[in-house]
Amino acid sequence: MTAIILAGALAGLGLAMVVSWFVPAQPHLASALDRLDPSRAESHAAAIPDSSDLTDRLGVWLQRHLPTAFARVPAADLAVLGISTNHYLGQRAAFFLVGLLFPTLFTALLAAFGWILPFTLPVLAGLLFGTVLSLLPTYNAKSDAAVAREEFTRAVGAFTDLTALERQAGAGTTQALESAAAVGDSWVFVRIREELAHARWAGKPPWDALSELGASLQVPGLADLGDIMRMSGEQGVAVYDSLRARAASNREAVLAADHARANRASEALTMPTAALGVIFLGLLATPAVIRIALG
Repeated sequence: MTAIILAGALAGLGLAMVVSWFVPAQPHLASALDRLDPSRAESHAAAIPDSSDLTDRLGVWLQRHLPTAFARVPAADLAVLGISTNHYLGQRAAFFLVGLLFPTLFTALLAAFGWILPFTLPVLAGLLFGTVLSLLPTYNAKSDAAVAREEFTRAVGAFTDLTALERQAGAGTTQALESAAAVGDSWVFVRIREELAHARWAGKPPWDALSELGASLQVPGLADLGDIMRMSGEQGVAVYDSLRARAASNREAVLAADHARANRASEALTMPTAALGVIFLGLLATPAVIRIALG
């Protein structure tokens, strides 16, 4: 009876963790302000908001108590996805706990039916399974960040063209950037508008803000745009041709990436097609082989 109660409790805990994972969190004012002012993020990391979810709380605790070597995060990937370090660490810890509890739950279920396993087996299996599951947030962050960077690069090409047109129309450097950023409504343009607004409130040149954003997100096109606009803002250099050339180069890079991805997809289809041909030939040859074997 004790084993059944323990198994039920572990199953309920696992179900609660899964449900809490899919329940959308309520937006917090401090988090919204952190996106506009990154310097606030570190000060808010020390204080846990009452409305933050369990994952963020767990991530804050890990940041405080884990050694630096174990608390390393893919900062650029998280930055382009807009995921906080606390949430990322909390995700890894939650996955580790799920993997750690699953073998224990399975062992308890077996014990309920009279199959007793050695104590060390679920412990070792839990550690191994938890370690593997804890790597999933890292893999997801890298793959999602690659997709987000590709989308960001495409949008930066359009943003560069729009900035060039604004400059050609006689707009100033800052006005050209802000007007071009106000055209689009995708998350990339929203991110750029937020960065430009923060730079304006902080009294920082907008080209420096774009260069820093491009470097932190590992988007070279945005950093190059910031460098080009710096020459226009500080030295008064005509940058229309440079901007159009940068936009053209950006489009060529995107097209090259698309072609490479299409080639990889075509190569991936080669093996299934060959296997299907072999199976078809086997189906055609089977009756003849059976007749020969029986004859």
